[in-house]
Amino acid sequence: MVVAPGASAETTTGRLLVSLKPEASGVAHAAAAHAVIARAGARPSGPAVPQIGLVVVRPEPGESLHALAVRLRDDPRVRAVDAEHRASLRLTPNDPALSAPETAPGTPSNTTVEWWPQREGFPQAWDFTTGAGARVGVIDTGVDASHPELAGKVVAADDFDSTTRHGPATTDDVGHGTHVASIACAAANNGVGMAGAGYDCGLIIEKSDLTDSSVARSIVSATDQGADAINMSFGTDGRTAPPAALLDSIEYAYDHGVVLVAAASDDDVDEQGDPANVLQPGGTGSDLDAGKGLTVTAATAADRRASYAGYGSEISLAAYGTVDEHLGPGGLLGAFPQQTAEIERGSLAPPSPPCVCRTRFQGDDRYAYLQGTSMAAPQVAAAAALIRHLNPDLPAARIVRLLKETARRPAGTGWTADLGWGILDAGAAVSAARGIDLRPPTSSVRAPSTTKGRSVTLRLHGADTAPAGVVASGVAKFRVFRSIDGSRPVRFATTTRSRLRVSARRRARYAFYVQAVDRAGNVQPFPARPGARTRVLR
Repeated sequence: MVVAPGASAETTTGRLLVSLKPEASGVAHAAAAHAVIARAGARPSGPAVPQIGLVVVRPEPGESLHALAVRLRDDPRVRAVDAEHRASLRLTPNDPALSAPETAPGTPSNTTVEWWPQREGFPQAWDFTTGAGARVGVIDTGVDASHPELAGKVVAADDFDSTTRHGPATTDDVGHGTHVASIACAAANNGVGMAGAGYDCGLIIEKSDLTDSSVARSIVSATDQGADAINMSFGTDGRTAPPAALLDSIEYAYDHGVVLVAAASDDDVDEQGDPANVLQPGGTGSDLDAGKGLTVTAATAADRRASYAGYGSEISLAAYGTVDEHLGPGGLLGAFPQQTAEIERGSLAPPSPPCVCRTRFQGDDRYAYLQGTSMAAPQVAAAAALIRHLNPDLPAARIVRLLKETARRPAGTGWTADLGWGILDAGAAVSAARGIDLRPPTSSVRAPSTTKGRSVTLRLHGADTAPAGVVASGVAKFRVFRSIDGSRPVRFATTTRSRLRVSARRRARYAFYVQAVDRAGNVQPFPARPGARTRVLR
């Protein structure tokens, strides 16, 4: 038979687990195991477990696991042959906010300071990928790059802010951008503060004054610098039609495979404004395939839409924005600039009261509790970046659909106006992305260059690879073509076997081509040249 479904080379041991049939277990195990190993030409490797009929073997030097597995599966005494994998310890970041209890009045018991990653399945996602190399673009008010949570995390930064706010993109007078960026990509497992949703992801900071031209430039710039996802925790109050420049920049990012995420309104309204209503246009929320990205509303720890958050047909899904909008700590913990931030001072125009949001955590007062859809969106952007970096074969539209499909919602329910397709489940989304094999297999064919007989034996070999961390589906079959005396290649066989005998005509010249098809239905492109040529001598 053809190769079994593949797996990342990093998790395999190079050994095969051979499970003998029940009659070959127990007392008869030793004799049966010896016979099976001898017949297949395998090498014992590791202790056997006679109680369950298990033998562990590896191939002789220079032979592939696949070839040995083929011979073992042909033995009538063998029940199953599986490649052996090595498990890894569950990843548990040591950031204290993940385990320290939240003590704010009104907080439900057993709630940690940073409670939302567990509820959204991020620890399960981190077991598959820590996001090293993934990049999240954050279009916002800049970041305080000197913060311990963000030091070394900024891989690119641009200043497209033409207002009187001073300083480069790695400074943040407002505080909003620092908080948002930390929720996405705060340094994880460093024993300090919090863990970002994207764990090891890097940040592309686009400091913006949120004018249309600045936002359009920021989207294009983040795309050109390799963003896997772009977070936009801002929006308008709704207008007749977004400008062409914004639409063009969104199309540009989408065409480059970037997953765009926007926060829904921080008002109890069904019009989310742009860019949200461009990513998920009105009337399309319930369509899994509609739109150019994701519009994210905010949920409370009770799994209900926050009373201040947008709802309606422009909502894609939800993520947590607060424990409770009236009780508890007043939002989600995030990094905050060292200096007094603009949102702490408040403003008269537009009217905005000072936030009493700064907090001291583990002796450091460079943190704050903020609530809103602005805090929910970067969780989704980070999850999208984890997926895109893990499985770069997935187009943006597939990732958008995947995040909707895997969102957590009551059984039997679909899209709702309050939470869209449900609350983000990063673990389920990443797990599903690991199993989507979009990469075609490869194959080769060997045959003698000449023969005096009336048949030719073809030897077929296939391999199915996938991005690191993605499970290859495995080669399912071979399509075999031949050309006789220079004629057009014609398929004459489809087989699951690695050896094929074909009849041959006298004094004919044959060219053989092979196409592999994997279990996911991916088909190898037809080869430009034959894999083997045979001349029949008589």
